[in-house]
Amino acid sequence: MTSSPQLRAEKHAVAHELAEEVLRRCGRLVLSAAGTSMVPAIWPGDALVVERTTSSKVALGDIVLFSNPHRFVAHRVIEENGDAGTGRVLTRGDAMATADAPIRPGEILGKVSCIVRNGKCFEPKKSLRRSERALATLLRRSETAARVIVGVHGLSRAPARTI
Repeated sequence: MTSSPQLRAEKHAVAHELAEEVLRRCGRLVLSAAGTSMVPAIWPGDALVVERTTSSKVALGDIVLFSNPHRFVAHRVIEENGDAGTGRVLTRGDAMATADAPIRPGEILGKVSCIVRNGKCFEPKKSLRRSERALATLLRRSETAARVIVGVHGLSRAPARTI
């Protein structure tokens, strides 16, 4: 019988392959955000429109989609050609204290071109405003504050719509 972690890994591998195939064939993929690592730029439940792109079209401040062994990740590019000039890209969630492990440009699945929230589509900003940076800092420091803020934000959301 297949163990639960092994089954999750297999499901993730299939989802990764499907996402790559959809991006390759259609050039666009829509995913629902589930985590809080990009709050306040991206909230749980936001729909992310991801466009296929090449690493040469990714710039500082862009939000890119990549995959780690457990899930898809949409984080902001904080450094290009990081890791001592190896051509890797450094990313970090806006509400995260530390950067992700460096990723190779070929590991980038696409770039978030649009965030859909409450039926409205908007292009992600390259950086956060001062008040948004303050909120992200608060979320980094307190898991309880993060749960409360995300919960209150969820109360104000309109029901999800199909794109």
